[in-house]
Amino acid sequence: MSADLDQKIYVAGHRGMVGSAIMRNLQARGYSNIVARTHAQLDLTNQAAVQHFFGHEKPDQVYLAAGRVGGIYANDTMPAQFIYDNLMIQNNVIHQAFLNGVKKLLFLGSSCIYPKLAPQPMSEDALLTGKLEPTNEPYAIAKIAGIKMCESYNRQYGSSHGVDYRSVMPTNLYGPGDNYHPENSHVIPALIRRFHEAKAANAPEVVIWGTGTPKREFLYVDDMAAASVFVMHLDKQTYDSQTEPMQSHLNVGYGSDVTIAELATAVAKATGYQGKVSFDPSKPDGSPRKWMSSERLNNLGWSAQVSLEQGLVKAYAEFINSEIN
Repeated sequence: MSADLDQKIYVAGHRGMVGSAIMRNLQARGYSNIVARTHAQLDLTNQAAVQHFFGHEKPDQVYLAAGRVGGIYANDTMPAQFIYDNLMIQNNVIHQAFLNGVKKLLFLGSSCIYPKLAPQPMSEDALLTGKLEPTNEPYAIAKIAGIKMCESYNRQYGSSHGVDYRSVMPTNLYGPGDNYHPENSHVIPALIRRFHEAKAANAPEVVIWGTGTPKREFLYVDDMAAASVFVMHLDKQTYDSQTEPMQSHLNVGYGSDVTIAELATAVAKATGYQGKVSFDPSKPDGSPRKWMSSERLNNLGWSAQVSLEQGLVKAYAEFINSEIN
């Protein structure tokens, strides 16, 4: 892998789970000219602020990992914020990157871009073939728009300006930097907190939302960061060999999935909780299954390295450390 370690790289969303993992990966590879801004320093929904930032910093590469994220509850109760914030962030960053001569940009999406009842495992060509999961449709539509924005800039400005904007769609992520909020978190951090608190309180039972039968795929966030840097550094001919001009995104998954019941058992083991685990079928399940085909990315030479069992142990240790500090 050839790399110019002097290139100025802007990581948007560097304090988030994925963005911070990308920062760790780049720094471990020897990149030191990395630009980052907190939300307080740069509101990416503010067009004028983003315009000023790009005009002043002139980065060579952009990793677009910023966005409003959350679990089923957050998506279902704040749909306007999810679609507005994500569309504005994407529009501002991608457009200003282009206007300021950025040739390489990586947009990070989500597995929720695929139809609720897409054939499993979900391949890239399932995009726009059916209805989305209603609880996170606004977020999904914003992410689809981000993919299509990157493709549109490639199609219009690829030959004339050397634009090469790529998109990766991660499966469900977990690990260092995750959000452990009791209501606005995704399933693994929510379960880690629930089981940790139940263990501390000697609670005899933990009740999980839904039936426990839906299946999900989970990827440790440092694997996602490694995949992101890997995809960014692929030469264009190689990347094009597994993509198409109007279907240019790549899935990034672990390669297999588990039921929510199996996941709950694994999290209980990782946290040391020994009580009863039960389920509340009156609560929503979300999509019945979300397993992504990573065949195209695997064909390019990348595969996940951290098992779910290993990742949960690492994630719980990080949670404990964050609680102490």
